[in-house]
Amino acid sequence: MNRNDLRRVDLNLLIVFETLMHERSVTRAAEKLFLGQPAISASLSRLRGLFDDPLFVRTGRSMEPTPRAQEIFSLLSPALDYISTAVSRASEFDPTTSTAVFRIGLSDDVEFGLLPPLIKRLRAEAPGVVLVVRRTNYLLMPGMLSSGEISVGVCYTEDLPANAKRKVVRRSLPKLLRADSVPGPLSLDDYCARPHALVSFAGDLSGFIDEELAKLDRKRRVVLAVPQFNALGPLLSGTDIVASVPDYTAAALTAAGGLRTEPLPFESKTFELHMAWRGAQDNDPAERWLRSRIQMFVGDPDSL
Repeated sequence: MNRNDLRRVDLNLLIVFETLMHERSVTRAAEKLFLGQPAISASLSRLRGLFDDPLFVRTGRSMEPTPRAQEIFSLLSPALDYISTAVSRASEFDPTTSTAVFRIGLSDDVEFGLLPPLIKRLRAEAPGVVLVVRRTNYLLMPGMLSSGEISVGVCYTEDLPANAKRKVVRRSLPKLLRADSVPGPLSLDDYCARPHALVSFAGDLSGFIDEELAKLDRKRRVVLAVPQFNALGPLLSGTDIVASVPDYTAAALTAAGGLRTEPLPFESKTFELHMAWRGAQDNDPAERWLRSRIQMFVGDPDSL
């Protein structure tokens, strides 16, 4: 096919194809693109004719791509990224008048401890923009970036999509939270003897604190796991339970009163917060503005 032949290709069909590759479902693709299922089915029929291939074969409840579909996707996805970048570079962004909708992913600790100052800045600079916050973590982030559910996210990350970009925005030390009235800081023996609470998205009863304690041949006793940081204040109040949380989360929790914070009674490594974003929107003026504000008000330049 030469470039003149491209005139008969509807770009919207390629967007439908990419979404089907991510979702493997006509229903979910329709929801993602805000279209009806008949429209997606009709587009799939046209795509099959365009590429002379079934593209997807139903397997149970899922639609599995054919080898030809996998080959097309490997070529098409980067091409759509380049097209998106080319179009975005031609546009201007004025935060004072923009009504753009930004979809970002934040882990619970970031949402609780670091989102408020970011919101204040965005409201001051861009009163017309809309911010949609989705809960994410290192397991969910790759899929949410790939599918376009979010354009940028902040949390600890591991593997990311091949075209995603990432940078460290903050390095943090954990702090000890307590609500009791016993004077003085806890010793390591006291720390290990106390009952502990932790925040766990998946309901785990251990984390990197336990890995650090294991290096000292010590253990702690976790008696409570909750999914969100904002629950810790009331739950620790009136008990001898302690919690080890990121320093920025500790600051937000102690600001509400009833809790105090202190350093851990042992040396601990820092942990990183990453900002990751879709490569297709790396040069988008609006997204660049948003990422700069995240860097300023979620990041900590002194820790970098």
